[in-house]
Amino acid sequence: MNKIEISVLSPQAALGAFADTWHEIQAGGETTPKLAFGRLRELFSAITEKRLELLRHVASHEGLNVRQLARSLGRDYKNVHTDVTDLVELGLLDRADDGALLAPYDEILIHVGIRDAA
Repeated sequence: MNKIEISVLSPQAALGAFADTWHEIQAGGETTPKLAFGRLRELFSAITEKRLELLRHVASHEGLNVRQLARSLGRDYKNVHTDVTDLVELGLLDRADDGALLAPYDEILIHVGIRDAA
């Protein structure tokens, strides 16, 4: 199962996570792809309920283009196009050469701490 981990991290914690991943890779280990946001607001802005619905739909109906996706979701083309562009930029969607949309992950794990690290 392909999965990605998304976290809300302080800049210092993000650097530490990057260093840990770097060491894992250097040691020949495999790592789970990671995406980090500095604030919870940024995460909720980037991954909205509509965008999660879009991701789920693409995962179940791979190969649609943006126009077909907008039609099947009953949403405005321009808004779907913006969402797709942003999700491709984040690496949560892939676009084939012919414009078909693909979901590279089966699972998205979101980690949000409620306490600062000691």
